[in-house]
Amino acid sequence: MAEKRYQRKIYLEDKPRRDAKQEILDAFQLASESEWIPTGDALGRITAQAVFANVSMPHYHASAMDGIAVNAEETYEAHEQRPLRLRLRDQFAFVDTGNAIPPGFNAVIMIEHVHVIDDETIEIIEPATPWQHIRPIGEDIVQEEMLFPQGHRLRPADLGALLAAQITRVQVMKKPLVTIIPTGNELVAADDALAAGKIIEFNGTVFANYVKEWGGEPNLHDIVKDEPESIKAALLQAVESSDIIVINAGSSAGSRDFTVHVLAELGTVFTHGVATRPGKPVILGKINQKIVVGVPGYPVSAYLALEWFVRPLICKYLQIPEPERQKMSVKLGRRIVSTMGAEDFVRVNIGYVNGQYVANPLTRAAGVTMSLVRADGLLVVPPEQLGYEQGDDAEVELLRPIEEIKNAIVFSGSHDLTIDLLSSQLKQQRHDMKIVSSHVGSMAGVMAIRKGEAHVAGIHLLDPETREYNISYVKKLLSAQDAVLYPFLKRTQGWMVPKGNPLKIEQISDLAETQADFVNRQKGAGTRILFDLLLKEQGISPEQIKGYDREMFSHLSVAAEVKGNEKAAGLGIYPAAKAMGLDFVPVADESYDLLMTKDFFESEQGRWLVSVIQSHDFKNAVEKIGGYAVVSQSEPIFFEAAKLR
Repeated sequence: MAEKRYQRKIYLEDKPRRDAKQEILDAFQLASESEWIPTGDALGRITAQAVFANVSMPHYHASAMDGIAVNAEETYEAHEQRPLRLRLRDQFAFVDTGNAIPPGFNAVIMIEHVHVIDDETIEIIEPATPWQHIRPIGEDIVQEEMLFPQGHRLRPADLGALLAAQITRVQVMKKPLVTIIPTGNELVAADDALAAGKIIEFNGTVFANYVKEWGGEPNLHDIVKDEPESIKAALLQAVESSDIIVINAGSSAGSRDFTVHVLAELGTVFTHGVATRPGKPVILGKINQKIVVGVPGYPVSAYLALEWFVRPLICKYLQIPEPERQKMSVKLGRRIVSTMGAEDFVRVNIGYVNGQYVANPLTRAAGVTMSLVRADGLLVVPPEQLGYEQGDDAEVELLRPIEEIKNAIVFSGSHDLTIDLLSSQLKQQRHDMKIVSSHVGSMAGVMAIRKGEAHVAGIHLLDPETREYNISYVKKLLSAQDAVLYPFLKRTQGWMVPKGNPLKIEQISDLAETQADFVNRQKGAGTRILFDLLLKEQGISPEQIKGYDREMFSHLSVAAEVKGNEKAAGLGIYPAAKAMGLDFVPVADESYDLLMTKDFFESEQGRWLVSVIQSHDFKNAVEKIGGYAVVSQSEPIFFEAAKLR
């Protein structure tokens, strides 16, 4: 009955994001409230009004040194040749740092410059100047001085200043209460058993912590089923108790996306669909003076929409400006294609290579949470622009500190599980250094080194003619550069198949004969080159392999696809099969080496990288995984540009 009543509805419009944002800001007229809290609990809170000091600090003339308090005028005759003697109480008094200066005295002489004659007499050899080594009243804080304006976010040192000014309670803006309603029949808690079609509800926790970070008070509602009446009840309850409401999922145009219908019944819908990629299916509306923001279920879309539309509301309530990220100019390592008419938010990795910052796009899929986790920055392509060409300069918003980006080792090329392990151990030894990985395949890794877009590339490229790994490719593609090929791993490629190997895959001809659903690697990947060579040797055409054109960008991605299909198979490495609980049929041993420029190899970063590779801890950790042999004891191979031409 519910589905008949609520017909599927397409987006109302592709409204510009800035217009949609301004519309809800104008509609958000909720009066801000303040509260008094203990100063010690006020970290991160926003001052509701200007704060003035109750007392001065110091509130008396205080000694800034351990020494003696004197009347400066009585010391002018002191000289190294004519030491001056002073009497206790009449002409001086002993003081420690922070002591009040006794009446009649106006200077302090450091104890190191005092010669004690006896209990009542001291001797000095240089005069004092008035108010030397004395902290006057109000040197730090003057009574009635404004300490902080309205709208100031209180920091740890600020709390100290408040207490020093005898302010034990401070008036701050009350945190706006933001209720977060996750919806969906497919959602389950993280500790529930998973089944096909069920998804762990984690967006709510992310939303709640964004709200905390921005200064709001989150209230995470229980999961609500995709039922109009349930959604309506949750919204009405939230409107009564909250300042802002966020409802997650159900904002698109699917047959069970009811949010826009329910919101239209209960209040006003301002926007259904904004001109952005990702994040288009956003609903913005109002119920009983409370703004409701409906965000998509896909994580990246949802997190961006939350920042675009919820953060401004929180900032308006707190009466503070929206924070802005640091921006920087980068060179683009790859072409970025966009669509006219929509803002495109592209997550990028950034590396500092050969004296310039180079950015490469991560996956643009709206559901890939790790693309935001791994991103160093956001590149915003304006709606009137079709994108950028490789090598163009562009401005990005930084998601990490610039120093963290600058110290990162940029890794490109073939995927291997040991690179994450290498990054972890490098980070343990050098806290300011890490590896940023881009899994683009061996051939693309070589080209990244050639174009100065990466520090290191993992490669395992088999030369079909010589049956030798990597060397011929480096000679051919890096003839104009001084390069180093660092022997890294010996590993085994093999068929990754479901437990029990139901199709009995033993050799490449079995793939064609059984019509297995093959999961391939992308063009340019070392595994793809090996697979194509095996096909050629057996006289099998790619068209005979079901799924040949289906490409994945990592061994783990291939293994994950095989795991979910009893008729699937893929070519990959043993650790990936092991990680996914698959069977593994060995096919060929290969060399997985690290390619880098000579300059990087000899740099501080390069030396640290090699030292970690050669460490016993790293070798032991790799060999525990299985399917590997570390060969870093072999000598690196140097390629000189002059000799390669």
